[in-house]
Parts: sequence; C-alpha cells; structure tokens
Amino acid sequence: MPSQKERVCLIGSGNWGSAISKIIGRNLSQHSSQFDTDLRMWVFEEEVNGKKLSHIINDQHENVKYLPGIKLPENVKAEPDLLKAVDGATLLVFVIPHQFVKGICEQLKGRIHPNARAISLIKGVDVSNSGLKLVSSIIQESLQVDVSVLMGANIASEIAEEQFSETTIGCKNRSNGEAFKQIFNTHYFRCAIVEDVAGVELCGALKNIVAIGAGLVDGLRCGENTKAAIIRIGFMELRKFAKMYYGGVKDETFFESCGIADVITTCFGGRNRKVAEAHVRTGKTFDVLEKEMLNGQKLQGNLAAREVNMILKAKGETDK
Repeated sequence: MPSQKERVCLIGSGNWGSAISKIIGRNLSQHSSQFDTDLRMWVFEEEVNGKKLSHIINDQHENVKYLPGIKLPENVKAEPDLLKAVDGATLLVFVIPHQFVKGICEQLKGRIHPNARAISLIKGVDVSNSGLKLVSSIIQESLQVDVSVLMGANIASEIAEEQFSETTIGCKNRSNGEAFKQIFNTHYFRCAIVEDVAGVELCGALKNIVAIGAGLVDGLRCGENTKAAIIRIGFMELRKFAKMYYGGVKDETFFESCGIADVITTCFGGRNRKVAEAHVRTGKTFDVLEKEMLNGQKLQGNLAAREVNMILKAKGETDK
C-alpha cells in the first residue's frame, strides 16, 4: 500500500509568506509523487480596494498588498479559515509576526494532523517573567509537534524575484530537516541543514537588534567605518548572548547564512535598518514610522531590543 502523500499548509501570507509560497508551490508541483500539489496558505482576511484579499490571491494569483507584481503559482490556495487551512496538513510552515504565535497555536490545539511536523520562519523571541522562550518552543509546547526553523540572509522581495540566496534549516530531527528542505530548496534558494534549532533561531531573532543600531548610525551619518564597528560589536554580542542562555548552540552556526550573512544583509537592506534611520532623521516614533513605511508589515528589532534588555536587567547582566 503506498504511503500517504505529505500535505503542506503555510500559516501566514505577508511579504515573506507570499514570497516563500512561490517556492513551495513550485516544489510541490515538481514532487507530486510525494506531496499533495495544492499549497493551502492561511490568509488573515482583509479588504483591498473593496475586495477580500483571499479572493484577490485566488483570482489573480498575486498578493497585491504584501507582494505586488509577483505572480504566485496557481496551486497556492488562499484560505481565510485557519482550521480549514491546516486540515490534514502534515507539514506546517509558520510565517506570522511572532507576537501572534500564541494566539494562533491556541486555535490549533487538538486540531492538527497526528503526524504533523512544523517549521518556523518567524524571527523573534518571547519574553515573560519566567525568562526567554524561542518561538519554536512555544509552537512545540502548544501543539506537541517537532519544530524545525528556517533563517537566513533572505530579503523577501529579492527571493520573490529569484535572485540567488542561501538559507539555514535548523532541526533536531535530521529526517524532518530533510523533508522541509525538499519543499524549500531551489537553484536560487539554497538550503543548508544544521542540527541546532536554538542557534539558528537566536541568530534570526537577535540580528534585527543589530540592524536597528546600524540604522541609527546611518541616520546620524556617521560613516561606513562606524557602521562596520557597530555590526562587528553587535554580532559578537549576539553570539555571546546566545551562548549565555543556550549553552548547546554550535559555534559554526554563526557562520551559516542564518548568522553573519543575515546580520550583514539586514544591516544594509532590511526594514529595521530603514526605519531606524528614518527615526533619527525625522524624530518620529518607531510606531508611527511602522505605520507610514511598512505597508502593514511589523517591525521586529525595537521589540526584540526591549525584550532582551528586560532579560539582561532582570539578571543583572546589562554590563556583560
């Protein structure tokens, strides 16, 4: 009796989610013997020019709000009902702002496939009175599934245009990492696997803090030497923080795409850098600039900086 095909659900449809849906949709079509070829993409429903966004995506095969000008494969099916989107899915791809993860997982409890595995493309950490928690840990504890992560020097618009880039899959279970590599890897989006979930994920979460610093330097017109110093110091502090709180992270992880490459890209081309520069030039708050500049996307670096500062203050380690 043939084994059941894998079914993929993409939870999230913003700029990055839409860009990655193009890759997954094509790969599912090319591996139809192993995968259900339809990619169901959960869309937080909203109206664009009087039409529902999910209808626009399904009719025009384009996310006109978050990834305009890029055609999505016809097998990418937008679904505004979260439970319908995940029904029967064995591979769950999370790509939503990290502040919404708990609420989404609460809705999914007891409603996912018993053999489901998940991967998080979400850059951020959760901070509470009990300390720091990785997004992958929140998903794993909420849904009782194995969770891998994908992070890297991955500007969504460039990937949507099929410009070459690398990324890093961090996993605990190598076979699950390989399964996810099948749906992500292409000739222009090359995936490397490392068995270090915490290291890969912390790089993705903390690099936005470094980018805020780089943007502030740009806003102050301090020059490239100063910016290089900020990036170097920021990267060293990122690595030190990661090893301080997750002793098992591997040194080599910091030199994968998720590490130094992502820091460099984000400090020169990311939205966190851009908004930080605008903050210095205009004097406007980050919240105001987020609304004005990001077309509904969320800023992560300022929130991550606040959360990390809370952790360090609580432990009396801000001087370290």
